[in-house]
Amino acid sequence: MPSPGKLEFQNGQLTVSGDWTLPNYGSLKRDVQNAVLKEVPDGHSVNLATINALDTAGASLLVDLLGAHELHELTEQTPELSSERQELLRLVANAMASPEGEKAFCSNPITEFLAGIGENIEDFWHQQRLLIGFTGQILATLASILATPWRWRITSLVAHVHQTGLNALPIVALLTFLVGAVVAFLGATILDDFGATIYTVNLVAFSFLREFGVLLAAILLAGRTASAFTAQLGSMKANEEIDALRTFGLSPVELLVIPRVLAMVISLPILTFVGMISGIIGGSVVCVLALDISVPQILNILETKVKVVHLLVGLGKAPVFAFVIAVIGCLEGFKASGSAQSVGEHTTSAVVQSIFMVILLDSIAAIFFMEMGW
Repeated sequence: MPSPGKLEFQNGQLTVSGDWTLPNYGSLKRDVQNAVLKEVPDGHSVNLATINALDTAGASLLVDLLGAHELHELTEQTPELSSERQELLRLVANAMASPEGEKAFCSNPITEFLAGIGENIEDFWHQQRLLIGFTGQILATLASILATPWRWRITSLVAHVHQTGLNALPIVALLTFLVGAVVAFLGATILDDFGATIYTVNLVAFSFLREFGVLLAAILLAGRTASAFTAQLGSMKANEEIDALRTFGLSPVELLVIPRVLAMVISLPILTFVGMISGIIGGSVVCVLALDISVPQILNILETKVKVVHLLVGLGKAPVFAFVIAVIGCLEGFKASGSAQSVGEHTTSAVVQSIFMVILLDSIAAIFFMEMGW
């Protein structure tokens, strides 16, 4: 016949009796909350031998009542308990002790802040190691298929060039045109104070040939294409299509990653060149309509004052940015698990990482080219 669990404190001894099981959890919880723990002198004053039945729910209440450390000691000092109950109490006490220890350790706000910084640095370092390793795997796979033309996936490459390059052409051209017009307006506002509005043409040309053309195109592809790569590969992994390829002895890197990376390397320089031309046209429209600078003057300045090296600097950065964006997008797709939430999280991560790496590499390239005098 089941008996309700009880807590009795008499003559300096706490007696735990009855059934400490899930059906009695509600009443036992109230008794535990009302118990005066400070009246228990030490572990020897607790009697656990009179417990009739015990499960994990009752064991968790005993941990709340006595504490994980003291309960662990009591299991060793109460030979009347069966080995099964001793093991159950030890397991529950150990399981409930870890969160308490972590909470006590992180209770200090400064400690929590420093611990958070350490975790973020460790995650960043782990991510960079994965990125470097995945880049090496891509380069090794690419080198292995260069000498075997029958392994080239031309159809897939052309399809991805169409998706990443041709379909992105209108938005890149429109955005750079508008940004070119804005740069021309801002430049004319400042240069007008010095009576040098004619140099607005130089400002627009230099900024788009060296920086804005490639940077805007790369950021657009980071948000548009890197996310698409991650979502595509993440969905394939969720559907176990990538595992099926490995089962057939095929390399997912060769079949899925290499065409995407090469397509990005081909598409971004083309989009960069279109962005440069479109940005310069947008700035020239403002110069013609608002600054009374004629089209022959603009063409003469572009021919005589703007060197070809500025165009080469901008185009030279495009393949590097394209490679980094494609590698990050594909890597995040492979890291996604089978859930839709994981695919969404890694898609967001791919966009953020791609934009961050593009801006970081552009900053390093700007310092390098400045030091080289290019």
